[in-house]
Amino acid sequence: MELKLSTQKSLWDKIGVSIANYNIEDVIEKTKICPEWIHFGAGNIFRGYIAKIADTLLESGLMETGIIAAEAFDFDVIDQIYVPYDNLTLLVKLNPNGDLKKEIISSVAKSVKANPKYADFTILQEAFKKMTLKMVSFTITEKGYALTDATGAYFNIIKDDIINGPSKCNHVISIICSLLLERFNTCKAPLSLVSMDNCAVNGDKLKKAVINIAKEWQKNNFVTEDFINYLEDETKIAFPISMIDKITPRPAPEVENELKKIGIENMYAITTSKNTFIAPFVNAEIAEYLVIEDKFPNGRPALEKAGVYITNKETVTKVETMKVTTCLNPLHTALAVYGTVLGYNRIYKEMENPLLKTLTEKIGEEGMKVVVDPKIISPTQFLAEVFERLKNPFIPDDPARIATDTSQKVGVRFGETIKSYIKDENLNVSELTFIPLAIAGWLRYLIGVNDNGEKIDLSPDPMLADLTEQLKTIKLGSDYNDEAQSILSNEKIFGVNLVKCRLAPKIENMFKEMITKIGAVKETLEKYCS
Repeated sequence: MELKLSTQKSLWDKIGVSIANYNIEDVIEKTKICPEWIHFGAGNIFRGYIAKIADTLLESGLMETGIIAAEAFDFDVIDQIYVPYDNLTLLVKLNPNGDLKKEIISSVAKSVKANPKYADFTILQEAFKKMTLKMVSFTITEKGYALTDATGAYFNIIKDDIINGPSKCNHVISIICSLLLERFNTCKAPLSLVSMDNCAVNGDKLKKAVINIAKEWQKNNFVTEDFINYLEDETKIAFPISMIDKITPRPAPEVENELKKIGIENMYAITTSKNTFIAPFVNAEIAEYLVIEDKFPNGRPALEKAGVYITNKETVTKVETMKVTTCLNPLHTALAVYGTVLGYNRIYKEMENPLLKTLTEKIGEEGMKVVVDPKIISPTQFLAEVFERLKNPFIPDDPARIATDTSQKVGVRFGETIKSYIKDENLNVSELTFIPLAIAGWLRYLIGVNDNGEKIDLSPDPMLADLTEQLKTIKLGSDYNDEAQSILSNEKIFGVNLVKCRLAPKIENMFKEMITKIGAVKETLEKYCS
């Protein structure tokens, strides 16, 4: 059994793997002629969720064309995960009861390396010239929209793209801008560019980045003012915001072994030259949410028929705020830092620890006092579902993965709730206990030593060198001399000065309790969470 178009459907049926009933070859051919949807960022969240949305619409007859999947960063993903498997993905949904629901996603009609140095880049250029193209979506991570470093200076790759112009781009945003120029120079048709990355006001970030590149090109006479006007006219080029929520963790060995056991060949995971750990299959949780601002000047697929919420910008923002400031992300971050310090390698195992379970529940309770209610999704129900998701023993999610880039996250995940407490005359920031405990846990994590006194590897973070430098004198059993105050007073990190708002002393006291000796982290959690 191989994950190939040539493998007969009846064989998949025999081993309990579902596959679409629509004519895949027909979809591929129609996509060549009349492309409607392109997606940039060919990783797991795309393969396990967004491509599944298209698959559902194709199966129900609500779409006739597939997605062109474009990868602008890690080209090994196309060469080793897409092309050898005829652009098919084996999606394995992980039920809490242990059942594995296996289905083949076949909505990717073509996969391409999105860079002008590759021959298949012409496929994207031609697609952008077509009036039929309605939507370009993105999962390129929040870093994909960043053009400058912490000092505000352009990254070298961006500097080169600005100098070399539209024909010789390398960064994904420059490449998008060059393809929009192709569209402008031919049909000038409308288009919606939909960021589906897990960051606030993602569409605004995408718009700002694209127009930034275009204006730099204008300075160098590569494009005209008319092109800038085209990009800034939302009746032509729209940048809706969205909120996405689905856990698609790294490929799990347990899932790989199960697929081998039922006779599917070549299901092994690989590590690409750019350190992407990926497999022909995607293991993912059942729960999933996608909410998109209704801004599609050239029309769109019937996304709502596949469970997507299509609504206004205000509602999308409220859903995003609910999720990232209260109902999911703060809990994830707390589990990430404490899990790493306490030696856990799976989130669900942490939820078996009554202290950590209580910590997440109490963080949720503190946040719910100021939660933003988007109305289309109940915060209470969403939070309750999150606890069930976190406990799922078949989601092999690693705390260390979630701890990545924590300095870029705590301002939203904790800072927004703190600011809401400050603003609410009926609340007092001093009432907070468990959000401060989570922040203290992050400081303890940054020492780089676990609760047994052993060195641990810290996850990548753009501020890691600076943060660890500020805490370098702190050892287990050493005195605390206000080393964390420069971090706690940094509004760029938390969105609020925790020293000025008088929350810092509580955080520092908790931190001091956790650095007294080996085992002090567990003892501190027992003090507050028992």
